Amino acid sequence: MTTTQHTPTPRDNFLRENNGRHQIHPMTHPLIIENRPPRIIVKGEGSYVTDIDGKTYVDGVGGLWNVNVGHNRPEVKAAITAQMEEISYYSSFAGTVTPPSIELSAKIMEMTADEDMARVLFSANGSDAVETALKLSRQYWKLEGEPERTGFISLKQGYHGIQFGGTSVNGSTLYRSAYGPLLPGCYQVDSPWTYRNPYSEDPEELAEAVITQIDRLIQHQGAHTIAAFIAEPVQGAGGIIVPPASFWPRLRQVLDKYGILLISDEVVTGFGRTGAMFGARGWGVKPDIMCFAKGITAGYIPLGATVINERVFAAWQKGIDPTGFIMHGYTATGHALGCAAANATLKIVEDEDLPGNAGRMGQRLMEGLKDIPNWSSLVGEVRGKGLMVGLDLVADKDTREPIDPGKGQGEMVATFARDEGVIVRPAGPVIIISPPLTLSEKETDKIVDALIKALRRYEEEK
Repeated sequence: MTTTQHTPTPRDNFLRENNGRHQIHPMTHPLIIENRPPRIIVKGEGSYVTDIDGKTYVDGVGGLWNVNVGHNRPEVKAAITAQMEEISYYSSFAGTVTPPSIELSAKIMEMTADEDMARVLFSANGSDAVETALKLSRQYWKLEGEPERTGFISLKQGYHGIQFGGTSVNGSTLYRSAYGPLLPGCYQVDSPWTYRNPYSEDPEELAEAVITQIDRLIQHQGAHTIAAFIAEPVQGAGGIIVPPASFWPRLRQVLDKYGILLISDEVVTGFGRTGAMFGARGWGVKPDIMCFAKGITAGYIPLGATVINERVFAAWQKGIDPTGFIMHGYTATGHALGCAAANATLKIVEDEDLPGNAGRMGQRLMEGLKDIPNWSSLVGEVRGKGLMVGLDLVADKDTREPIDPGKGQGEMVATFARDEGVIVRPAGPVIIISPPLTLSEKETDKIVDALIKALRRYEEEK
């Protein structure tokens, strides 16, 4: 961590005085924020961010899984500025559209050609993208003459955003309990989680056990009642759960057997984070619907996108029917600045082969961290794919019982890592590492070094 001399300004003083007083922050209790105001980040450059005190850190969480091309990229800023000189916003509702959304829609179709994608509907964020996918999948079945297909299956530990639909298919009660009742007809099955499952530590046996569970659930509920299965190719917020290599191909097979749609929630995994351009592509699978956000603009402007394949779009090509009107959309659908930012961002992703770099730096990161469970009393497993890496924190290494996050061990490790100049994210019993995909070898090694020192310090001070 480096610190530059910084003389507080009147604005700095105002920010400090009002930090935590008026704003409700996501995924925490308001009183925690009031008592421990968050760190104020004022600048970013590449893989680094600087706080209000002038302290600079490696951004080990990439904003929130999303600053894939790094902070302060001149190409993205120039694209946004150039679009602002023309028009910042106009509606994409029937009758009007702005050029950047046309360009971006064509680019996304080009990038998803291997998945046979046909159309895209833009939104404002990942939760919107998931909500759109759920609604379109139900509408698809109505157009196909099977209106009873309204149910959804998802994985335990899965995370699909915070709208009512996404909350209903989330795989953790943590996100659902305060907001029920939710959508009926949503079913969760066990995740193919090699570290914690009641079936087997053999990846192939585990994959088959979960597939069998899915098959039995479909038979029990009746395939004629299930619209879609939604899953992340690698589960993110649920704990960086990487499924066995055979799971997604086997999932596609069983869904095809019953005609059920597959929604790939690529909000985190899309555009390179796992080492493949798309998470599902990394497993060799073609979804029916894909949800994008985060990396599509690298966080510069909020934007979401839901993409449907030829099979799904064919239901709308039969003719103009009242049921086929897409009575869904957002004021921000196709936002000119968001689409301009995405066009510039995706050019960087391709030109600099960020999926390839994510694969290489992810492997280097895993190699540097792999020995930690051998000496740390706190870390039970290090796992990940590409630049999605997690340290699983346990209360008992023999039973693999996770820590109680309320005891603050994850926060302690994250604080110690910040003291070493790296920001990581404690999420429940897991330390999450999700840096920009532009990460260099030097920055990767700094993350490794900071975490090792943080965990050594934990061993001394626990």
